[in-house]
Amino acid sequence: MEKDMNGNWFIVQEEVAPDLEASLRMLLSNTVSVYHRAHGYHWNVKGLNFAAYHEFFQEIYEDLYGSIDPTGEWLRKLDKDSLCGLSDFMKNRTIQDPEMMPITAIEMLKDLYGAIEELDECTEMCLELATVEDEQGLINFLGERIDMLEKWEWQLKATLAETL
Repeated sequence: MEKDMNGNWFIVQEEVAPDLEASLRMLLSNTVSVYHRAHGYHWNVKGLNFAAYHEFFQEIYEDLYGSIDPTGEWLRKLDKDSLCGLSDFMKNRTIQDPEMMPITAIEMLKDLYGAIEELDECTEMCLELATVEDEQGLINFLGERIDMLEKWEWQLKATLAETL
């Protein structure tokens, strides 16, 4: 307990670092969220470079989609329940949707770049916790995911080079 400026006692709430289970639930939820964002941009992109962006967003969402099932199954391998309903995914995600959905291709690319950066950070946190728990298979899976996310970050950043 500590005292505030008026001399009143209060309980200090410590920020609790997530454990491996919580971090995997967060990663699963964030991946689902970013997957839907990339897929939505694939459907809604317009403009002069439509075909290139349409295909690029598809490559990203297909990669993200391919990582959803293995992430959920890692929870089961650790003898934990995976997520099930949309409310579970919404509750466990930390990557939020933008207040205003991007309209132009460049806005979509910038937004997706930021979301993938956040997803990369979340994956790196899971990797650190998996390393502490000595979960070698999970470490390998997360390392491969980080490699792909860094590829998407690089390609998005290169595409946006003149706009950043």
